[in-house]
Amino acid sequence: MKKEEFSYDKAMADLEKIVQKIESGDCKIDELTAEIKKAAELISLCKKKLQNVDAEVNKIFGELED
Repeated sequence: MKKEEFSYDKAMADLEKIVQKIESGDCKIDELTAEIKKAAELISLCKKKLQNVDAEVNKIFGELED
């Protein structure tokens, strides 16, 4: 099975769904821990993606200054 490529936009959409589910009260207490763990993983992946993009952008601008 091919590993699915990370999509920042999809991760953010998934995070929004999790937050809506919890805020609306549709999340049962038995599901809460799993949903929070999933959200934490998505946040971590998004943070890494943003850091990588920031580094790439800074590198590009650094090359322009040379």
